[in-house]
Amino acid sequence: MPQQSLAEQVATFTDGFAAQIGRELSAVFDEEQAELRTAGVPSGAADVGTHVPDATLLTPSGASTSLAAELGGDPGVVVFYRGAWCPYCNLTLRTYQQDLLPELDARGVRLIAISPQTPEGSELAIANGELAFAVLSDPGNVLAAALGIVTAPSPSAREAHTSLGFDVADSNADDTAQIPFPSVFLVDGERVVRFADVHVDYTTRTEVSEILAAVTRVAG
Repeated sequence: MPQQSLAEQVATFTDGFAAQIGRELSAVFDEEQAELRTAGVPSGAADVGTHVPDATLLTPSGASTSLAAELGGDPGVVVFYRGAWCPYCNLTLRTYQQDLLPELDARGVRLIAISPQTPEGSELAIANGELAFAVLSDPGNVLAAALGIVTAPSPSAREAHTSLGFDVADSNADDTAQIPFPSVFLVDGERVVRFADVHVDYTTRTEVSEILAAVTRVAG
C-alpha cells in the first residue's frame, strides 16, 4: 500500500522542522517561499512539447554519462531536485523509490533524478533514500538552465542556511548557490516533454499519483 501523500508527509515534517529551528529562522524560509510563489514559474520553463537536449552528466562515481545514454531511447521520468542537503528532496526521492519506481519499472519507464551537487552528494542522496534508480549530477546546472528552471536561495535564506551549519555552494559541483526548481518531466523516447510540473515553492512536490496518471495518458 502507498504511504502518505507527499503533501501529508511535507506538512508533518514542516511542523517538526519549524519547532526545531525556531520562529526566527522559520519566518525567513516562510518569506522566501512566499516570494517564490508570487514570482511564479519562469516564463521560459520547459513545458509539454519541449524537446529536452542531451547533456553531459556525472554518475555518483564521477564517471561521465549523458541523459540520452541513461534513457536509452525509453520514456523516462526526469526529476530535478536541489540536493541531498534538502530534507524535502530526500523525502520526495524516498517516496518515489517506494511508491513510484516499481510502477515505472513495470511499464518500461526510466526514473532519473538530477541535481547540481557533486557526485559525492549524489551518493549521499542515494544513501538517504536507499535509492535504486539513476541519481546524477548536472555540474553548473547546464541541463537545468536549458530547461529554464534555475534559481538560487534568497540572500536571507543563505544566511539562515549558514546559521544551520551549511551553505549550498559547498554542495554544488561548480561552487555556486544555483539550484533547480524542484521539477518533474515525463519525456517520451525522443526526449519530448509529455508532462511537466515545475514547483517554485520547494515545500511542494509532484505526487506519485500525478506522475502515474501522466504515464497512463501518454501510454494510451
